[in-house]
This record gives sequence, C-alpha cells and structure tokens, in this order.
Amino acid sequence: MDGTPAYTPVARTLHWLTAVLVLGLIPVGIIMHNMEASPLQDRLYNLHRSTGTVLLPLAIIRLLYRWTHPPLPLPDMPALQRFAAESTHWGLYALLIVQPIVGWAATSAYRAPIIIYGLFELPPILPVNQPLAERLFGVHRWLGILMALMVCAHVGAALFHHFVNRDRVLMRMVSGR
Repeated sequence: MDGTPAYTPVARTLHWLTAVLVLGLIPVGIIMHNMEASPLQDRLYNLHRSTGTVLLPLAIIRLLYRWTHPPLPLPDMPALQRFAAESTHWGLYALLIVQPIVGWAATSAYRAPIIIYGLFELPPILPVNQPLAERLFGVHRWLGILMALMVCAHVGAALFHHFVNRDRVLMRMVSGR
C-alpha cells in the first residue's frame, strides 16, 4: 500500500451496490417503456418498481453514512473541476432519493400496484389521478435521463483520474488501496 487513504469497506459496498442497482434500473426502464404490452413487460415493470423501492432506503443509508463518515478529500484540481465533482456527487444523491419517490407517486396516481419482489405491496401515496400520473411519469423519465447523464459524467471522471491523471481516485473506491 502506498499510504493513500481509501474509502471504508462500508462506503465501497454502499457505492457499488447503488451502482449495480442504478445501472440495472436505467436499461430496464428504457426497455419496458418501449416494448409492446406483454407479460414480459409486466415483469419488467415489477422488477423496476421493486428495485427502485430498494434503492430509496439504500440512498438514504448512503447519505446518512456520508454525513457521519465524511468522504475522502478530493485531490488537488482546478476550481471548476472541484465544483463539477461536488455538484455531480450531490446531484446523484438528490436523484437517488427524488427519482424513486417520483416513480412511487406516479405509479400511485396511475394506481398500478407496487409489489416488492412478490413479497409485499407498497401503499399508494397519491389518490388516483391519471393526468397527474402522466405528468409524473414524464418527470420520472426526464430524471432518469439526467441520472444516466450524471452517471456517465461520474464514470468518465473516474476513468479520467485513473488513465489521464494517473492518481488513486478510482482505485481507492475499487479496491480500497
């Protein structure tokens, strides 16, 4: 080890679990939205709702962990890059919390059930209102696009640090070293 500080195992686990869920939710959301009505589409909607529901408490746990265990300092970088890094991180945290809530609200107003992996059903949080549901689904879609773009920026920045700057930013989240 070179003495470079690393993220804790808890921080790394929360990060990578969130990454796997988000990287699964985005393509499933796109596919299910663009396919013909079918039993497969219903299964994908149920999977998307279930996974989004798991993502919400996970994001809250991550945020609480971050507040109680401050992240590692960013390396020296220009002010604009530091602003972009911090904005992207906080933007992703906000989306990880807001996006599932908007999806839950939209699905509630549409009055589709949210059955979590076949185990239990979430209660609706809004009364039936089809016009509102359609608007909320539109917001959910645009937030999903924004999340995908922010994830790309986050991954791109990590790869830039690794391959261009040749610093330890990526590896301290990957391996802890």
